[in-house]
This record gives sequence, C-alpha cells and structure tokens, in this order.
Amino acid sequence: MTAEHVLAPPHRRRAFWHTALTLAVLVGAGYLARRHWPVLETGAVRLAGADQGWLFVAASAAAMTWLCAALAQQGAVTAGLPPGRLVAAQFAASAANHVLPAGLGAGAVNIRFLMRCGMSAGRAATALAVKAAAGGVVRGALIAVLALACPGVLLVPSLSGGGVAVVFIVAAGAGAVPLSSGRCRRVLGAVVADIRAVHARPRRAAALWGGSLAFAALHCAVLIAVTQAVALPLSPARVALLYLAASSAAALLPTPGGLGSLDAALALALTSPGAPASGAASAVLGYRLLTMWLPLVPGLLVLGLLIRRRAL
Repeated sequence: MTAEHVLAPPHRRRAFWHTALTLAVLVGAGYLARRHWPVLETGAVRLAGADQGWLFVAASAAAMTWLCAALAQQGAVTAGLPPGRLVAAQFAASAANHVLPAGLGAGAVNIRFLMRCGMSAGRAATALAVKAAAGGVVRGALIAVLALACPGVLLVPSLSGGGVAVVFIVAAGAGAVPLSSGRCRRVLGAVVADIRAVHARPRRAAALWGGSLAFAALHCAVLIAVTQAVALPLSPARVALLYLAASSAAALLPTPGGLGSLDAALALALTSPGAPASGAASAVLGYRLLTMWLPLVPGLLVLGLLIRRRAL
C-alpha cells in the first residue's frame, strides 16, 4: 500500500468503493441478463404488443412524478422557489441520478439549484435531508398499510425475544456511534429546526407531505399501469406493495438510478407470487423505459441548459 493511498481523502476512498460496488452490480446484472436472455426477449416482444391505453396512463403518471418532486422540494424550505426552474431542476436531477451512484447526481443538482436561489450550502443540504426524511416516512407508511391490506405478500422472518433484543441493541449502537460526534449532532439539530420551521407553515407542510406521498404513489401507478398493459395477473395493491419493497431494498446498493439492482429486485418481486417470468420482464422493461431510458437524454439536455443559464 502506497503512502498516497494512505493519505487519500476519505471522500476519495468512498467514491472508489461506490464505483467498485457499482461496477460489480452492473457486471452481475449483465451476467443475469445474458443468462436469462430468452425471457428478456420474450418480455420485450410482449411489451411491444401491450395495451396502448394503459401505456399512455403509465407515461402520464411518470411525467407527473417530476411535478410532485418539485412540490415536495418546495415544501421542504420556507422560502419561495421559482416554480418553472424548480420543475426543470427536478427533471434534470432525475437524469443526473441515472448517471452517478447513490443519488449523488440528484443531490448535487438540487443543492446547486437551492444555492442559486439564495440558500447557503448547509441550508440546501438540510432541505434535501428534510425532503428525504419525509419521503422515507411516507414510503414506510405505505408499505405498512399495503402489507395489512395484502397479508402474506411480504415474508418477515420470525425472531425470538432474544433475537429482537439483539437487533435492538445493534441498531441502537449503530445509531449512537454517529450521534456521538458533535458535527453529526449539529446537522441533526439543523434538520430538526428546519422541520419545525416548515411545519409552522401549513401550506409548506402540506406541500412536503402531499408531494412526497404523490411521488411514491405515482411511481406505483406507473408499474401498475404497465402490468395492466401486459396483462400480468397481479392486483394493483399487490403490485404497489411489491414495488415499494423492491425499490427500498434496491436503494441499499449505490448503482446509478438503481440500474441492475432495482431491475433484479422488481423482477424477483413480481415473479414471487407465481406470475410468469416473461410478463414480469415486460413490466420491468416498461417501467424502466418510462421512468429512466426515455427521459434520460431530454433530462441531460435540460441539465446542460440550466447550467448554461447559470440556474445551477
């Protein structure tokens, strides 16, 4: 090990491991795609002959997600943001998120946009944390409600009393380590202060929670509409629950836009209830086409335009 490697800044080492993990996931996804190519090919053919009306519904829901992301971002700050540039920034952020791992692209775009709107870097980062926290709470609540509505879909491993105690101790210890640092406590305090400031304004709070809820619900609606288009025999509530669970699990792997990890998790989740593999492949391909591949180039063009106009 060289001295240069030892003295490398922590963020460079984190970037290295993020990149290495991303490449590993992509290589694994490529191997699985090659191994199951006949299923993917059949799924693509099935998607090409899917119901056009349902695909239009899916495309409309996908387009609305950027408006909901903009609404949630406005709700996360007390100051007013320019509506047009805010929506454009969310569209550009989604494209950047498909290029860089672990949400770094979307985070960088939104922080730069908020700073251009007059916020400090710390306040901009805190606003993103407030939005992310609301999104996580909404996603968890939706999973809990849908799990009660669709019992038996999510298999939770049973733990004894001792196992629960061990999990609780480990979780508490893991949370106590970062909280022991003064910097982390200051950041957490700033997030809590901004959450209180936002909720002191009912319109901002409604925008934050309403936008976060609509964002998650519309992504579920995209996949539900695609499954209806390819005649996948699954109920809408089950599809929504499977999507939320699969996307939450895929978020643990820092690949660009969940590339590979989300596709595999969705395909596995949709086939677990006994649905045909070709139909699940069609649904995943259609969902990714509408939410990632088709908006990617226009989103990058909007990103370049915002940078050229110094909006970022």
